[in-house]
Amino acid sequence: MFLLRSFIYLLCLAAVASLIQLEGFELQQNALYSEETLTEHMQDVLTFLSCILFFYASRINFQLRISAILLAALSAMMFVREFDTYLDLYLFDGAWQSIVYSILAGVLVYLIAKRGSIFNSLKAYSLTPSYRVYLSGMVTLLAFSRIMGKGAFWHSVMGDDYVRVVKNIVEEGVETLGYTLIFISAIELVLICRKKMAKNHKHCTDEATQ
Repeated sequence: MFLLRSFIYLLCLAAVASLIQLEGFELQQNALYSEETLTEHMQDVLTFLSCILFFYASRINFQLRISAILLAALSAMMFVREFDTYLDLYLFDGAWQSIVYSILAGVLVYLIAKRGSIFNSLKAYSLTPSYRVYLSGMVTLLAFSRIMGKGAFWHSVMGDDYVRVVKNIVEEGVETLGYTLIFISAIELVLICRKKMAKNHKHCTDEATQ
């Protein structure tokens, strides 16, 4: 089963890379890799699905509930941030900031109420395979993509031949990789929670039959 999941994740990453390339093959020199592109829409979908999966995990595992809710909230804020153009256009200017601050406020209130259980939940999550994949995704997203997307670096490398779309491809491509890893970590967490739920159910059934 582990090898099968690894192969599926490999195919998933290959598919994401192919979709990132699709715009370039289709539009060639006209490709922009800006807000209105398949790559950006993939980021929206990945963050939304990650949020749903983390929230689902929080509903089926009590021990990891706090950790899963925090991860769901982070994914929700990432989704809102990636969706900012539409929110500002169809709601009001600065809508995404208001929504993010509201989510953050809700999380802080929740953490205050659950402050006695936070450490144990985070410790339990840190021992799961999902944590390692999630950490890799966050490092890729928040650190590596930002460093690789620095305009000064690309101006230095290209000089007078600087082409913004090249910088965009690298930055958005690495960002999408980070979001994909976070999505995979959400899948792994759900699988872990479901496995524990099935084990607990079996244990309760065995005790009832004795």
